[in-house]
Amino acid sequence: RKESSMNIIELEIPDQNIDVDALQVAFGSLYRDDVLIKPSRVVAILAAACMLQLDGLIQQCGETMKETINVKTVCGYYTSAGTYGLDSVKKKCLEWLLNNLMTHQNVELFKELSINVMKQLIGSSNLFVMQVEMDVYTALKKWMFLQLVPSWNGSLKQLLTETDVWFSKQRKDFEGMAFLETEQGKPFVSVFRHLRLQYIISDLASARIIEQDGIVPSEWLSSVYKQQWFAMLRAEQDSEVGPQEINKEELEGNSMRCGRKLAKDGEYYWRWTGFNFGFDLLVIYTNRYIIFKRNTLNQPCSGSVSLQPRRSIAFRLRLASFDSSGKLVCSRTTGYQILILEKDQEQVVMNLDSRFLTFPLYICCNFLYISPEKGIENNRHPEDPEN
Repeated sequence: RKESSMNIIELEIPDQNIDVDALQVAFGSLYRDDVLIKPSRVVAILAAACMLQLDGLIQQCGETMKETINVKTVCGYYTSAGTYGLDSVKKKCLEWLLNNLMTHQNVELFKELSINVMKQLIGSSNLFVMQVEMDVYTALKKWMFLQLVPSWNGSLKQLLTETDVWFSKQRKDFEGMAFLETEQGKPFVSVFRHLRLQYIISDLASARIIEQDGIVPSEWLSSVYKQQWFAMLRAEQDSEVGPQEINKEELEGNSMRCGRKLAKDGEYYWRWTGFNFGFDLLVIYTNRYIIFKRNTLNQPCSGSVSLQPRRSIAFRLRLASFDSSGKLVCSRTTGYQILILEKDQEQVVMNLDSRFLTFPLYICCNFLYISPEKGIENNRHPEDPEN
């Protein structure tokens, strides 16, 4: 062949991720089983391995990526895994993001996250939410600001204030128009559609903020207000006592997402804010037990409380602790369950062995307090093809 008599062979490399060093490593792997791959070089080496169809090296790159996912690498890895067909790496990156997006918020990560990835995260019932759905909205607002003003570089502490200032300036220009209806805002509609607005408008302070912000179109909100009003009437005037069976799809699409960080061992006692149709749920962490209590008359409560003899909730409780790179150290879940509680009854929902307890401990819950009304599609928007 012609090449055998040439001193220099020119290769045309169609992939800009590939450089000379990556090719050297790839060719070198033909002669050695074991190649040292640094995280900073893994994408280039993966690209070279794919071009040369070196399955063993591709697999090794995938393993290196899975082991070194962190806040700096996750977006690059996710994109490369998509380009080069490493589905297991892509899945691992999404899992990392679902666990860390809210629990360890980060300015640089918000800048890097694409609309497409954010849509998947916000739509998922596995998003590890800290506090309540309103905090998901707040995180989205900060993320959208950084997508629109990527040159901003301040601390996470300053971010919300700066975001609010920026959007209030925009509001003056778009008289009476929600930000998501403007040219600048339209690309973000598909992400904000996945917010579970029914759990934002159930809290007065949150409802006021989301109305004042003028980001979400008022029609989205009014359809949710109507849906929640009917739900409240059913809870008050019908024989609605809560979900009777587990419909996983319903739970995944409509459950309330909330969470809490326990910084160190001790006794904790809390409730998540918002109107829950007369079900005042107290959560207690004590002596390695997590207990749910239906408070009716024992404790003061800020809203009206249902006196029905029995109420049921569908729920899933997850616990996790993470290492410094955001990797799961340990996790536990109850799976989806239905719990029927009488007035002031409490129930242990998880019992932890001491091997599990690494603090800080993150708790995430999905709840459904009342069964969705048949015939009324919950929180779905027919005009939005994304749903």
